[in-house]
Amino acid sequence: MTIKQVSEKYDISQDTLRYYERIGVLPPVTRTAGGIRDYTEKDLSWVSLALCMRSAGMPIEALTKYVKLCMEGDSTIPARLDLLCEQRGKLVRQRDQINETLDRLNHKIELYGEAVDNGVKQSWM
Repeated sequence: MTIKQVSEKYDISQDTLRYYERIGVLPPVTRTAGGIRDYTEKDLSWVSLALCMRSAGMPIEALTKYVKLCMEGDSTIPARLDLLCEQRGKLVRQRDQINETLDRLNHKIELYGEAVDNGVKQSWM
């Protein structure tokens, strides 16, 4: 699959794909004899993982470290596990904060809805 096709499939710019490969967010992509990137299924799995982790908020540095650990082999599985567990912990805390915010918003919406329904005019925060 060409870089253009990958770009379109994952809705990511070709420049970002090249950048991710250059800094190590993606391992080196398979190339043709002429040096053209030719993304294999394995390469696409890496792209998919990188996009998933980035959308989850994983910093570039952590993702680069994860890829490097993967390239070093099975002896790094404990370190990879630690890195992923740390990221999961951050996501859980972020989710909890979002849930608290949603609860507060829902409460305010309920109060304002009642005020509108009852014609009450009060100044609430």
